[in-house]
Parts: sequence; structure tokens; C-alpha cells
Amino acid sequence: MVAVAKLHARLADLGHPNIRDSYGCVFGFIDLDEGSRLTELADASGLTKQAVGEAVTELERLGYLVRQPDPADGRAKIIKLTDMGLDAVIKGRRVFAEIEAEWAKQLGPELLASFREAATRIAALETERAETGRRRRAA
Repeated sequence: MVAVAKLHARLADLGHPNIRDSYGCVFGFIDLDEGSRLTELADASGLTKQAVGEAVTELERLGYLVRQPDPADGRAKIIKLTDMGLDAVIKGRRVFAEIEAEWAKQLGPELLASFREAATRIAALETERAETGRRRRAA
């Protein structure tokens, strides 16, 4: 079973059966204490505002998020986790840590650390490439 499928199956067992892959752009990047603006989530995830907005709308409908006026800018909204949303994030992180521990047992901690470093570098390269492309289109 793929890691994401394991994550979703375990989250379903822990009371969150509606979590989907596409929600990672929110759950993976939202500020747990203060909440985040949609644009911040889109920038951090590397997705479009439209794609993140669709995930936010679905998560709000499911009760995982609320949108509140941004006190610093009345035109903007802050997206915050509800208690259920925070529970899902905390459980999701715990489950993923368990999955990583399984990988470490199978591969060894050194290889897992190398894999994590490579994945981090690839993500940074892709983020840089996406930002360069956005700057070119804006010019």
C-alpha cells in the first residue's frame, strides 16, 4: 500500500474518513495557531489560488475549516482550522511519523535520511522553477 493510501486509511480509522490527497495543500501548510490566507497556502504549496480555494471550500463544508475576516485587511479572509481540523492535522502528522518509522526499520535510518534530504532538495528546485516561471509570465 502506498504511503498516502496508508495515511488515509489510518486517518479514516481515527475518525477522519473524508480526508483526500488534494487537502494536503491546506493541511500541510496552514499556520496551526493563527490560520493562513489563501494566497499564503497557494504560495507555500505551489498550487494555484483556484486549486487551493477548491480544497478550502470542501474542507469548510466538511467542518475542518472556517474563514474569518482578516483583522489586518477587511477585504481578506483568514482560514483557520476548527477543532476537528486540528485533530485531523495532529493525527495525520502522527500517522505519517509512524509510516516513516516503518520505512526506517525497512531501509535503515541513514537511507531514510538521505531520501528525505533528496526530497527536500527536489521540492526546493521545483519551487524555484515555479517562481521563475511566474516572474517571467508577470514581466
